[in-house]
Amino acid sequence: MLMMLGPVQFEILPFNTDGYSHGTEASFAEKPVLGARPILEYVGEGPESWTIKARLYPEKFGGMGQLTLLSQARASGRPQYMMRGDGALMGWVNILSVTERASYLGRNGVGKVIDVDITVKRANTPSVGSFFSLLADVLLWTR
Repeated sequence: MLMMLGPVQFEILPFNTDGYSHGTEASFAEKPVLGARPILEYVGEGPESWTIKARLYPEKFGGMGQLTLLSQARASGRPQYMMRGDGALMGWVNILSVTERASYLGRNGVGKVIDVDITVKRANTPSVGSFFSLLADVLLWTR
C-alpha cells in the first residue's frame, strides 16, 4: 500500500498514487502602524493541505470501483483518515475536490488512462460518536 484515504487504498495496481504535495501555513493578524510596515501578530496554525496525484488504467487493471469509493467519501462531507504506506499517520482530512482527466478513450467512452487529482485539507478529529458513524459509512461503501 502506498497511501490510504478513508476507504480507498492506493497501491501499485489498480489505483496508483505517483506523487503528492503537502503545504502548511501560519496565520497572522495584520496590525497597521503609522509610518512603518504593519506588524504581523502570530495567531496560530493556518490551513494544512495535500494534493494527491493518482493514475489508473481501468481497461487493463480495473480500479473504477476505488474511484467511485473516493467520490462517495468526498460527497459525504465527512472527515476521512489518511495514512501513508510506511505507516506515517497523516490524520483526519476533508476531501475538497476530485478531478479526473481521461485520455485514450475506448469504444465505451472510458479512458484507458485516468489521471486523478485529489485535494484534501486537515480536519479536526471527530468525536467518539462521529467516529463510529464514519466507520459505518466505510463499511456500507465497501459492500
